[in-house]
Amino acid sequence: MTRWGRALAALFAVTVVLALSSSARAAEDNPNAVEPCLKCHDDPGIAGVLHTAHMMSADPRTKVAAIGCQNCHGDSSDHATFIARAATGGQGRPSPGRVFKGPHASPVAFMNEACTGCHQGGTALHWQGSQHANADVACASCHSSHVVQDPVLVKTTQAAVCFTCHAERRADALKPSHHPVLEGHMSCSDCHNPHGSDGPTLLRQASVTDTCLSCHDEKRGPFLWEHAPVQENCAICHTPHGSVQASLLKQRPPYLCQDCHDSSTHNSQPFSGANLPGGPVPGRQMVQRACLNCHSAIHGSNHPSGARFAR
Repeated sequence: MTRWGRALAALFAVTVVLALSSSARAAEDNPNAVEPCLKCHDDPGIAGVLHTAHMMSADPRTKVAAIGCQNCHGDSSDHATFIARAATGGQGRPSPGRVFKGPHASPVAFMNEACTGCHQGGTALHWQGSQHANADVACASCHSSHVVQDPVLVKTTQAAVCFTCHAERRADALKPSHHPVLEGHMSCSDCHNPHGSDGPTLLRQASVTDTCLSCHDEKRGPFLWEHAPVQENCAICHTPHGSVQASLLKQRPPYLCQDCHDSSTHNSQPFSGANLPGGPVPGRQMVQRACLNCHSAIHGSNHPSGARFAR
């Protein structure tokens, strides 16, 4: 190495030492700062919080400049200043004031208190008293606050987080007829608000039908001739999370239709065509779309002759 090379290497070493000394002095002057935490917690999965909204010093809610990580993790001065004792008779490092995950996690209500202190209103307006809150679900069970992109807030990865608890919905999503959740074209939160809602089963709208019509507005009407179950509840005929029948139907026609239409004209008879006016027509048995072969406008009709949804 040349003389200039050795000089540059020495200068670089001195610069690094001065920088480390400055950081150490800053940590001593302000033990509540973020730097003391990062001396140990330097894993990218944790240090990534520096690039999130939780570390924006311009936001007064984060209190980064004043108390750093302790804004969420509570008073952790004993944890930050602890010096490891000898193995014989020594005690382990005290936990932070609030622990969000792992075997030493704090009580759920205490954990959620840190989140709800800032995240109030909006989609979290109905959190208190919601199904997840009453089931003691912690915010940290679904959310990852230290990463730049929280998986539960990304459409392509959200379902995997929901499926960790709702395993039966994963099975539904794998059925032949399903909403494109696994494909990443929609997410669970398009229909549900996990933080609570006025509707049933955490739906974003006040009813099942209103939730469905927010996308399928062509079924909304009003129609001149309305089909009662369409107006009452889409789930009478459809199962929204997945089905082995086409169009998310609970059963295939005619059996689905016969759940309601069981006692007039040909509705309660086998759909072979034998009971139709004029008798059976060879080769024209109703074995494919069944009722929908004739009653094609089943969600409602505006045709003057559409009283039976035939047009």
